[in-house]
Amino acid sequence: MAIKCVAIDDEPLALQLMKAYIEKTPALQLAQVFEDALSASEFLRSHPVDLLFIDIQMPDINGLDLVRALEDKPMIIFTTAHKKFAFEGFELQAMDYLLKPVSFERFTKAVSKAEEYFKFKNSGAGQEEYLYVYSEYKLLRIDLNDIEFIESLEDYVRIHLTNEKPILSLMPLKRVLQKLPADRFKRVHRSYIVSVNKIKGVNNRRIMLSAAEVPVSDSYLDVVRKLKKP
Repeated sequence: MAIKCVAIDDEPLALQLMKAYIEKTPALQLAQVFEDALSASEFLRSHPVDLLFIDIQMPDINGLDLVRALEDKPMIIFTTAHKKFAFEGFELQAMDYLLKPVSFERFTKAVSKAEEYFKFKNSGAGQEEYLYVYSEYKLLRIDLNDIEFIESLEDYVRIHLTNEKPILSLMPLKRVLQKLPADRFKRVHRSYIVSVNKIKGVNNRRIMLSAAEVPVSDSYLDVVRKLKKP
């Protein structure tokens, strides 16, 4: 299944280059190109796509604002000549952030990330084996078997893994929980989710894991009692 995409850039030469890159990439199907964000916005309202290549600095609508306004957001790859927008692109969970002039090699790496994620989303098998999160301007795939527990840090979460350093991602704990299989991960505190398979024991209001202990709050006591083995 090809990834249907749209490219938006107010610079004709940059748009022409992006169009050429897309057309020589078998995994992509180009739906349309636009030199202005207003026309693109109108098109996207009635023509959903899988992937959007979009410039950030444009005269009518900023590319970041256009993406924020989309109700059904596709995968996003930003293209720009300015590094200063990288963090805002990261906040919008872009697949990648390409600095102009974009080489075909760099373009291909960005598309590979989108292709992997696209296959994951559209595959009926093994969807619950991995968690995809954004960290340090990258989309990461985390094996669910490697997760010990997940800790909330207000707007961020820290994902603690069995044999690797923790991963920090800009995402609320509630959203992470929605991405996880309910039978394998349980929220036990307003700030913690634990992997059921990693629990070594439960002592009063503490859950013991391999290298850490996680507190249990009053509102989740019933959940933890059900986790205890008879």
